[in-house]
Amino acid sequence: MKQKSIGFIGGGRITRIFLQGLSNKNALSGNVKVFDPNTETVNALCTDFQEIEKAETVADVAAQQLVFIAVHPPVVMETLQAIKEVVNASTVVISLAPKITLEKMAAVLPTQKLVRMIPNATSFINEGYNPVTFAPGFVDQDKKKLLKLLKKLGKTFETEEAKLESYAISSAMLPTYFWFQWQEMEAIAKETGLSEEEARLTVSTTLKKAWKLYYQSGLQANEVMDLIPVKPIGENEPEIKNILNAKLLGLFGKIKP
Repeated sequence: MKQKSIGFIGGGRITRIFLQGLSNKNALSGNVKVFDPNTETVNALCTDFQEIEKAETVADVAAQQLVFIAVHPPVVMETLQAIKEVVNASTVVISLAPKITLEKMAAVLPTQKLVRMIPNATSFINEGYNPVTFAPGFVDQDKKKLLKLLKKLGKTFETEEAKLESYAISSAMLPTYFWFQWQEMEAIAKETGLSEEEARLTVSTTLKKAWKLYYQSGLQANEVMDLIPVKPIGENEPEIKNILNAKLLGLFGKIKP
């Protein structure tokens, strides 16, 4: 089957993640256009991904068969208004943003082929955990074709639309809660005598094994945590939990439709 033409409105981080993931699987076939008002952003993408083409206007992207809305929630509706005269009944439109519902999208666009997706940054290495929701008018045959493409980015699964924002908090943004801590642990490992290579290997290997112990040992969470008697930052756990709850539940309240 010939790959549909693809367009990205927005050339930021998530578009780069998608392009890299698709490129890894040789799924960029030279019919991909990207539009972003920041010329330098698009030029950088075109340099890194020779298969894509810089779109001069948002309408150029909207004329593609598969259109990704890769902008932040506050400008999604504005973007949909800008493309509604170009999109037709056969256009597939995928929003990658939280908050803006399929119902709101359908109120503007003349197509029933609407999708919402909350992608994970790990799609960069084709290990994404990406929930999607299809509009009621999306027929099964077209759904299968689209999922075949999206699954190249990693695990892609259907879910209820009402759960998408929860996935945004508990999956899409999840790595950001921990990555800086891993980086700091590598720095501490080097400070206490390990080489850079030893520090990276030590932290990465231990994290992998700790994950396996927590999720695959058959022990309860409290039993796992009780295996190590010394907890150097144990007295700070309540504070850390309070920060997580305050920040993340507060953010959830803002992105919930």
